[in-house]
Amino acid sequence: MNYFRCIVYSICLLPAVATGFAQQAGKPVLTPVAPPPPEATPSAMAKSEAGAVSANYIIGADDSLKIVVFEKPNLSDTLLVRPDGKITMPLINEVTAAGFTPTQLQAEITERLKKYVTDPVVNVTVVGTGSKRIFLTGGGIGHEGPLGLSPGMTVIQAIASAGGISPYANKKKIYILRGDQKIPFNYKKGLNGDMQGISLLPGDTIVVPE
Repeated sequence: MNYFRCIVYSICLLPAVATGFAQQAGKPVLTPVAPPPPEATPSAMAKSEAGAVSANYIIGADDSLKIVVFEKPNLSDTLLVRPDGKITMPLINEVTAAGFTPTQLQAEITERLKKYVTDPVVNVTVVGTGSKRIFLTGGGIGHEGPLGLSPGMTVIQAIASAGGISPYANKKKIYILRGDQKIPFNYKKGLNGDMQGISLLPGDTIVVPE
C-alpha cells in the first residue's frame, strides 16, 4: 500500500517538476558584460598609432606629423614640417625632421626629452604626406591638381585617382614632366600592365592633353 502511495505521489509531482524546468528554460540568457578596455600602455599606444606609410618613409617639408609623448599631453601635438625641414616642440624647441624616418625622429625626440622628462616614451606618426605629391594637368584628365604619391603608385593608378581620362583625351600624347625631361607614356600599354619602366617620383607632373 505504501509502495502504491509513493507511485501516486511521484506522478502528482511530475507536472510541478516539468513546470519548474520550463520556467527555468524560459529565463533570458544573460550576456556577460565586456570588461573595460585595458589601461593605455606605451606598447599599446605605439601599436594604435602605427602609421600607414612605410617604415622607411623619409619625412619631408609639408608633411604632417602626429607626435605623442606618453602621459604628457602638453608635449603631444600634430605638427607641420616647415619649409626649412624643422618642427618646434615644447622644452626642446626646434628639431630637424626632414630627411629622417619616423623611427629615427622618434629616437631623436626621445633622447632630447630625457633632459626634462623621466623615461619619455615617444611615438611619431606621419599623418599627411604633403612632401610626396605629384600633379596632374591637361584637358584630358578628370580632375587637375596635386595628388598624394603613395608607395609604388603607377601612372595608371594616378590617372584613375584623378578621375580618369575624359572621352576627349589624346591617349597617345600622355607624358610625364620631370624637371626638364618629357617622358612619353603609352596609355594603352599601361592598361595592359606595361609601365614602360616609369616609376613616379615626388614632383612629377602627368600631362593628359586633349
